[in-house]
Amino acid sequence: MTVHFIGAGPGAPDLITLRGRDLIAACPVCLYAGSLVPAALLSHCPPGARIVNTAPLSLDQIIDEIATAHAAGQDVARLHSGDLSVWSAMGEQIRRLRALDIPFDVTPGVPSFAAAAAALQTELTLPGLAQSVVLTRTPGRASSMPEGETLAAFAATGATLAIHLSIHALDRVVADLTPHYGLDCPVAIVWRASWPDQRVIRATLATVDAQGIDRTALILVGPALAAEGFDDSRLYAGDYDRRYRPVGDAPRFPE
Repeated sequence: MTVHFIGAGPGAPDLITLRGRDLIAACPVCLYAGSLVPAALLSHCPPGARIVNTAPLSLDQIIDEIATAHAAGQDVARLHSGDLSVWSAMGEQIRRLRALDIPFDVTPGVPSFAAAAAALQTELTLPGLAQSVVLTRTPGRASSMPEGETLAAFAATGATLAIHLSIHALDRVVADLTPHYGLDCPVAIVWRASWPDQRVIRATLATVDAQGIDRTALILVGPALAAEGFDDSRLYAGDYDRRYRPVGDAPRFPE
């Protein structure tokens, strides 16, 4: 018996890995975060599967469901939205499973920031503008922020910021970032990235408005969002000597 933690992607039911889909189809028990995981993914469950929406459950109740399946020798598909490596609450579940000696594995998923960038048709790391992406959030009721992990500290780097779980604090985000990026810095809000009702708002720090959006949105900030004034990378330059395209009389990587 194994608990398969599966990243269910950002919303579109076809943005799941083949491995994730096949694991869902092979598990007689499926626990899914119903507030964010699209119901269409449950169509991959085998006939007669026990399907449990964990949105109204506590951590203890979720672990009880898994322990019951473990006792019956039944594999469990545990679905979380996006990718499991950030803000998934997987860590606390894994800690419990290790204590109970219940086997598990992890299958990654498409993260929401990648789906948001796709919706914007934008590369978040452009030469000369930004070569780093910071995934962060503002403090919330469920999780505080460690000292030093502030928006101002991240903004000082000039990186592209992908600010999660913070649309309700947009005014604070703008106030913290403006001294570092300036009022003309581009901003994008992507609500329910990849869902059929996806919504995109493009603005600047001076003009951004949530327009009634109060949850399930990602805020992206940084000069790369304008996709202007950046240099071509050297990767595809005709005179760039690389292993798969030697250039010159004395290439660095001769054939």
